[in-house]
Formats: sequence, structure tokens, C-alpha cells
Amino acid sequence: MTTHRSPIFALSDSYVEKSARLSPMASTYLGIADLNDQLDDFSIAGRAVEADLSRATLAELNKLEPIDEIDRVAKSVMQERLTSSLQLHDSFESHISFNVLTSPPADIRQVFEMMPKESAADFDNIAKRLLAVDKAHLSWVSTIDTLAKKGKTVAQRQIDGIAKQLESYADGGYAAMAKSFDPDGKYPAIHEAAKAAARSSAETATYLRGTYMALATPNDAVGAERYAAWARYYTGADLDLRATYEWGLADLAQITERMWRVAAKIKPDAKTLREVADYLDNAPEYKIHGKDAIIKKLLDFTQAAVTQLDGTHFDIDERMKFCDARIAPEGSASAPYYMSPSEDMSRPGTTWLPLLGKDEVSWWHLASTWYHEAVPGHHLQVATSVLERGRLSSFQRFGAWISGYGEGWALYAERFMDDLGAFDEPGIEMGFLSAQALRATRIVIDIGMHLGYTDENGRVWDAVSGREALMNKALLDEHHATSETDRYLGWPGQAISYKVGEREWIAARENAKKRLGSEFSLKKFHAHALKIGPMGLDTFGEELALWDGK
Repeated sequence: MTTHRSPIFALSDSYVEKSARLSPMASTYLGIADLNDQLDDFSIAGRAVEADLSRATLAELNKLEPIDEIDRVAKSVMQERLTSSLQLHDSFESHISFNVLTSPPADIRQVFEMMPKESAADFDNIAKRLLAVDKAHLSWVSTIDTLAKKGKTVAQRQIDGIAKQLESYADGGYAAMAKSFDPDGKYPAIHEAAKAAARSSAETATYLRGTYMALATPNDAVGAERYAAWARYYTGADLDLRATYEWGLADLAQITERMWRVAAKIKPDAKTLREVADYLDNAPEYKIHGKDAIIKKLLDFTQAAVTQLDGTHFDIDERMKFCDARIAPEGSASAPYYMSPSEDMSRPGTTWLPLLGKDEVSWWHLASTWYHEAVPGHHLQVATSVLERGRLSSFQRFGAWISGYGEGWALYAERFMDDLGAFDEPGIEMGFLSAQALRATRIVIDIGMHLGYTDENGRVWDAVSGREALMNKALLDEHHATSETDRYLGWPGQAISYKVGEREWIAARENAKKRLGSEFSLKKFHAHALKIGPMGLDTFGEELALWDGK
């Protein structure tokens, strides 16, 4: 029988366990194998069952009194997250906000990568789950179709992107996946089942293009009211959006000034920063050819970061010293991403790099990104939460991801590595600065596009001007800039969480330095701030103000 430290922790465990039973895909991520042959129910009825669980849990949570400070934080985080999630569910916002990075079809495809692939039973689960793809697709289609008839629709731009994704899965994507899992053809059932998943993908794409597109809204912007709700959800903070927009402009101007100083060292005759980026893209010293070489570079780079930082600025647990690196499935959005380890750490935390059909990368802009995704970024942060069983509830460890806290930490991690001199080489420094410029530009164009602000030329921000800003200010290529712009338009409020979160992390550190004086330890600050777990940024600032330096 499990002994819990408090009724609040017991309720958290119960909620996470019941929630996982309602989501076979979430169970896979947690390392629970007994639902690996199933997929989620994305129907309105299926979502309602999940919401009912959240509502009942919240009502019970409100009756419980914390027994200590650990309990107080656990209750506060759970209350805020469940309340925010229910608001988005009850308004149907969570049913109609999709993009190529996060949508049921993309999530379904990704979950296969997270499944164990060792025993015959594992491959039997893969085959059965592939056969369940059609039912899962249909459950999602039923939701968006029903809501469209009530006037609540996904934007046409996002539907087009998801349809393209589905077409890539149908046109060899699922077949290639099965081949990569079973190159020798030992398990023919998964190859046949992959054909069924491919057919379902094609049929779903046809529905999106042939039926749903006519119902979908042509308007990309969600407007101030909807945007504010999403911004609150992703940051856990009540933001003055106009002030945040103006701060983004000012931050971008400072970053751009430093970019020009670095550009003078790389290509003194450059008239635009885009010229500098093109020069670096073509510089042979930054090229890495072949998937095996790319993976080796990412793994070696992360291991070097672990070696450099462990014992100096962090105490890194042995169980999290390995972070895997893999190539993202075809059809993925252009941005790299991270997936957490399983609860028992048997499946390591993993970084994913989309190659977009290419077989080479240019390292100048990836170094900073891998500090962000791996160590000291997401891997260090997420794995710490997973291992903090004594201090963090199950909900805090697995159900409370908040972009402002998590992405804020990862961007802080990049800035921290800059402080340590990791980007002294001009090309790599330009990569770091372009990543900083990307996050500052996100604030400007995400708020600008959704709230209808005008740019410096008096034009209302839209997909075209947003893409141009990303290419000229953040030095993205056209394909990446288009993918990013489409992502922001389909994921309102998420893109601003990086810079807003970084600002709060830096403020918390500097406030602690000022308050504690000679008693301040950077290593202890990092340890405490990561071990208290994810929370909204307003709460984060309040909690760090209470830290006594120990």
C-alpha cells in the first residue's frame, strides 16, 4: 500500500493515475505500458470525461488544508492549472486551437516514437495502436466538425498545415516509421498496420481539404479576449499585453545592436544581417553531413555540457547525465523539441531535431539551441522534476508543465551559457543572438498579429510581415520562418512565454542576489528554483522572494 506524505499528495497521485487511464498516450509518456495498444479519444464526449475528472478533483482539492510549505505549493500549482485548463475546455478553446507542432494527428504520430520496441509484445502493441489510428482520427474529426457547425472553427491556415502533415504520413511516413522500427521485417503485422494508418491519414487529409476547409475561418487572429486567456495559461501571469509588446520591441533593438557588432567580425562588408546568416549557412566549417554524424555531434555536445557544468554551477544527478538525441519524424514542424524521460528513467529524456528532408545541418545556429533543449536547459529542468518525488507531487512532476516556467528556464540556460563564455566564437555567438532575436521577435509578432497592432511601417501585423520579420531580424530561412509564423497563429500566447519567462528567471536571480548579498550561491539558486517545480510566473516570483538562500 502506498503511503503519501499528505492528503494533497494522495489526491495528486489519484488524479494523475486516473488521468493516465483516460489517456493511453499520456500513459506511454509516463512509462505505463498496459495501454500501449490504444490511442486517446479526441471526441467532445471523451474530453468531457477528462474535464469531469478535473472538476471533481478541484472540488476535493479546495477542501484540503496543506500540512506544510511543500503542501502549500503543491495545492497552489494544482489549483491554478486545473482551473486554467477547465476554463479553456468549457469555452471550447482547447478543442479548436491546433497547429502543426501540436495537434491530434501530430501527437498520434509522435507517440509511436516513445513506445518500447524490444519484445514481441512491444511490437504487437505497436501494430494494435497503428490499427487504432483511424478511430482516433475520426474522434478528432467529429469534434471539429460538430464545433464548426456551432460557429467555432480552426483557422484555414492551420487546417492546411495539418492536412500537409497528414499527407506526409500517408505518403510513406508511416511506412518509413515501421521500417525504422523493424528493418528486417521480423514483425510483418506492424507493416500491414502502418498501411491502415497511412490510409486513415490520407482520408483525414481529404476531409480537411474537401469538407472542413469550407467551414474553417479565414481569420488567423484570435483577438484580445481569446489571446489573453491563452497568454495567462501559458505564462501563469497576468500580463499587460501592450506593455509586453513594447518591451519586446526594446529587447529586440538591444539584441540587434549586438548582432551588428558580431557581424562586423564575420563579414565586415555586410549590408544586412541576412547576408551574414547566408554566409554562415554556406561556411564549410559549420557543416555537418549525414544523420549519424549529426546525432553524434548532438550527443557529444550535450555530454560536454554535463561535464563542464556538473559540480560547478549544478549538481547533476547520475540518473539524468545522459540525454538522448534523435531525428524527428518526417512531417514535423521545423523547430527542435524535447521529450521528457519516463518516471523510472528507463526511457531517457530525448532531444529531437527535424531535418525537413535534408541530410545536413549548419552548426552555427544549433549550439545555443542544444543548450536550450538539453543541458542546462529542458533536460536538466524536466528530469529534475521527475526525480523530485519527495518534494513534488505527481501532478507537479507530470501534469503541470507551464511554458513560462519551462521555456523561460531553457532561454535563461542559453543566456547563462553566454555568461560563461560558451559563444566566444563569432559564428556561434551570432547563432545565440539569432535565437535571442527569434524569441524577442516572437513577442512582437505574436501579440501584434493576434491583437492587430501595426508595425513600424504602419501595417497591421500579419503572416507576411511576421515571416519577413523572422527572416530579417531572427535570421531564419524562408521555410523555417513560414513554419514559425504559422505556429504562432495557431498557438496564441505560447510564443511569448520564452522571453517573458526568461525575464522572470533573471529577475528572480538578481533579486535573490540583492537580498542575500554574500550569502547568495548561484548553484544553490539553480538547485532550489528547479526543485520547487513548474508553476505560473506570478507564483514563481512570489516563491523565489521567500527563498532563504539554503
